[in-house]
Amino acid sequence: MNQETLYALVRQINTDYLGPVLVFALLGAGAFFTIRLHFVPQYFWRAIKAMFAASHDKSRATDSGGMSPIQALSTAVASQVGTGNIVGVAMAVMMGGPGALFWLWMGALLGMSTNFAEAVLGIAYKRHTADGHLVGGPAFYIRYGLGSRVLAAVFAVCFILAVVIGIMVQANSISTAVTTLFPDSINPIWMGVALAVLLAFVLVGGIGRIASFAERVVPLMAGLFLTGSLIFIAMHLSRLIPALTSIVSCAFTAKAGVGGAAGIAVMTAMRYGVSRGLFSNEAGLGTTPHAHAIAKVKHPYEQGMMAIISIGVDVLVCTFTGLVLLLSGVLDDPQGRVGIQLVQSAFDSSFGAAGTWLIAVSLFFFALTTIVGWYFFAAQNVRYLWGERPIRAYRLVVLALVVVASVVEVPLIWELCDTFNFFVVLPNIIALVWLSPKVAAEVKRMRAAYSKRRQ
Repeated sequence: MNQETLYALVRQINTDYLGPVLVFALLGAGAFFTIRLHFVPQYFWRAIKAMFAASHDKSRATDSGGMSPIQALSTAVASQVGTGNIVGVAMAVMMGGPGALFWLWMGALLGMSTNFAEAVLGIAYKRHTADGHLVGGPAFYIRYGLGSRVLAAVFAVCFILAVVIGIMVQANSISTAVTTLFPDSINPIWMGVALAVLLAFVLVGGIGRIASFAERVVPLMAGLFLTGSLIFIAMHLSRLIPALTSIVSCAFTAKAGVGGAAGIAVMTAMRYGVSRGLFSNEAGLGTTPHAHAIAKVKHPYEQGMMAIISIGVDVLVCTFTGLVLLLSGVLDDPQGRVGIQLVQSAFDSSFGAAGTWLIAVSLFFFALTTIVGWYFFAAQNVRYLWGERPIRAYRLVVLALVVVASVVEVPLIWELCDTFNFFVVLPNIIALVWLSPKVAAEVKRMRAAYSKRRQ
């Protein structure tokens, strides 16, 4: 079996079988926890207040002491807000019509409860390694909460493989973004080397430097893209109400989508919107609890509130991407452009060359922070399986693959990443549902604390 045949086979398995099961599992978990926890999203504004209160915490991250709540939140957002918030949303709106954005919001609303549960269990089952590192994440609550060594090992191994491959995808996105701006002056291989050097500086500093990097860069990258999008929306303000109306109306009617996708039905809009929302915010994928688990908080529910905010940030970026596409009109005549090309065309239509720079710089930061976040998450699983000794070798492998990915595109590897995700999500969802009474008890404790403060 040659590589092309294998690629086609793996892609078909992912599309026809594993992909739908994953969406069903993530959507089901979101619905379950939304009901089980009595609609956690209702506490979103309270979570915002808690975030501003936590921002006064000046404690710094250490290997043995963990991160401050804001640092943990920033590290989680670093992984959630990535190139998929631009490329994935563009494809969802193009294929599913404006209504896909509405269903993306619904997926995010359900994801808040799942992410809350992941953060609470991460805190509840965190551990110190023999070397003194504070660690946590799904492998730990699967092992010590669910009591299954086998499922914990399956999760950890598949998570490491999926994340390492995902890092290659992000590195390739960075190389593509930069070389597009300077097609004749920057060789992709040197871009890969420069990126590896930059990452090495961050990664060798351990938890402290990773947390500090996320805390400083994540607000910058989100602020840059959101500011540019706000200016764009302000320039097309007269089209905003019709665009918002189309998002809601197309979510419940079989009205034609955009980009020539005439006749797209409600189920198609739901499929693209919900799946994009679930995979973008990563609720249930088992990524962000690695960061939330080592936050310095008195009660698990406090970091659960930070997890709610991280979903909010993710859906805000996705929403702005979708609105820019709808307001620009590029979807009415895509001219063969897809993904990032559509978003670039949208910004170029109003900002000219500055629009290309805005998207390129945004993609650079989105992908860079995602690489740092994913590296840290996978390192937690390396520590779970083998302790501290392999971390240096793991770091070198990641840096080498970053260089390779800057010049090589391997679609088969990207499809295998989706396959590994299947074996990551299922153990995580099983553990989350099994341990849901512990999460529900934490919500009850949170409500009691809030009621006491109001008295």
